[in-house]
Amino acid sequence: MGVIMIKCPRTGRAINTGMKSDRETFRCSTVFFSRSYCTSCRTNHEWFARDAWVHEPEHELRKAS
Repeated sequence: MGVIMIKCPRTGRAINTGMKSDRETFRCSTVFFSRSYCTSCRTNHEWFARDAWVHEPEHELRKAS
């Protein structure tokens, strides 16, 4: 299980949307639109699922070893 991330269009930083999913479930989900508050620039960003990704730290660790 990981967190759904988006990129802040102002700062370019990765933002945790507060939503959780695994990669396969997220990949198979219907196209959706959402808003998330960005702590980097302190505003809400609107985004589509195609603009997001799932960050799974434990998956990254397994790939590295």
